[in-house]
Amino acid sequence: MKKYTLTLVSFVSIAASLLWLFGLGWTFQDQFSANKKFDQPKVKTDSVTSKQDDALSIFALGDSLTRGTGDADGNGYTGYLSDLLKKKSEQEITLVNTAVKGETSSGLLKQMKQSEIQRQAKQADVIVMTIGGNDLFQQGAALESLNMDTINSQKQLYLTNVKKIYEQLRAQNEEAVIYHVGLYNPFSNLPDAKTTSSIVRDWNFQTAEMAANFENIIYVPTFDLFQLQVENYLYTDQFHPNTEGYKLIAERVASLITFEQEGNES
Repeated sequence: MKKYTLTLVSFVSIAASLLWLFGLGWTFQDQFSANKKFDQPKVKTDSVTSKQDDALSIFALGDSLTRGTGDADGNGYTGYLSDLLKKKSEQEITLVNTAVKGETSSGLLKQMKQSEIQRQAKQADVIVMTIGGNDLFQQGAALESLNMDTINSQKQLYLTNVKKIYEQLRAQNEEAVIYHVGLYNPFSNLPDAKTTSSIVRDWNFQTAEMAANFENIIYVPTFDLFQLQVENYLYTDQFHPNTEGYKLIAERVASLITFEQEGNES
């Protein structure tokens, strides 16, 4: 009877995990389909897009995490970050968000060639970005096999792209501090959590090492924010943050921004 019970529990666990992965794959597929229909992202702003001498200009780029997918109010961490900085500095904040759902590092590298992206990068006081989650999880395919050769090969491509993205951003703007928001593990409460967490930590470490080679590029950790209570901070798709998750990220980034750094003393 005990052996039968364990077997049944294992079967139910595996079935539930497969069903969850199917739903995740559907979510990613929907994102990538949307990207194919809208190659040119719309610029989202919470204020004017032109540079103001008395305002702090934030330029956001990357994937769906910077876009704010999963947030009930559509603000994402960039919107909450703007609110926090307004209170912190008591000055006007302008935000331009060019992030794209489902974006990969290769896609962002191509986007960097657009004249509007270059213009926004040049005039920014602060640059924030998320990239890497879609490179790693590959529409859920990486979780189905956990093939380390494939994951490591994808990591090398990602790191090569990130280095080029850093170089291009720094070439466009020598002064703005760049905050690259790191990866968390949305699967830490599922089977193979130990393995997936190890992979995410490795990608974070390698990216942080890359960022350290550049002047004023800061890799912002988020892994710890989600690790212990991930189910409380995820949207219903079980991948993107919910409102509370985005607020945690915004608070982490805001805590690192000092206005002396950006040349805008409060």
